Amino acid sequence: MKKETPKNKDDSDVILLEHEYDGIQEYDQRLPNWWLITLWGAVIFSLLYWFFYFQSRVGMTDIELLEQRLERIEAANLEATLAMLDDGNLWQMSRNTQFIQAGRNHYTAHCSACHGPNLEGGIGFALVDNEWVHGSAPTDIFRVIDEGIPGTGMQAWGGSLGPKRIAEVVAYVLSHHEQP
Repeated sequence: MKKETPKNKDDSDVILLEHEYDGIQEYDQRLPNWWLITLWGAVIFSLLYWFFYFQSRVGMTDIELLEQRLERIEAANLEATLAMLDDGNLWQMSRNTQFIQAGRNHYTAHCSACHGPNLEGGIGFALVDNEWVHGSAPTDIFRVIDEGIPGTGMQAWGGSLGPKRIAEVVAYVLSHHEQP
C-alpha cells in the first residue's frame, strides 16, 4: 500500500512509502541509471574475468605469473653463479674452511655411499688419487656432479643440490688435492 505524496510542488513523481521511522519516510524510487550501469558492468566484468582466468586457462593467474618470474630470476642467478665458477674460484673455495665444512656435510649426505666416507672409492671412483676419468679440472668435476654421467651410476645432482652446494662439494674434494 503505497502512498504517493509529492515532495515538493514542483516534483510530482516522488513516491514515499507509508511507513515512517523517527520521522523519516522512505523513498520508493527507481535506482539511478549510473548506479545500474555500474552494478551490471561489475557483474559482467566478474563473469568475463572468471571465464578468462579460471575456465578457459588463456590468462595466467597471479600464482602462475609469480612462478614464471621466479623461474626467470633463478635462471638468471644460475647463469651468474655459473659464470663466476671457474677453476680459479673453485680452487680458492677449496682453501676456505666454511666451504670445505659445508661440502663435507653435503658429501657425507649424498656422495659417501658410492665414493666412500673418506673419498677412497667403492661403487664409484676414488676421489683422492690423481686418476680422473671425466676430467680433473674443478669445472669438470662441477659439471660431472651437476649433469651426472649417463649410462653409469653417477646421477645428476644439479636439480636437487643446486650450484652452491655442488660448488661446496667440489671445494671439499679439491681440499684433498694440491693446486697444479
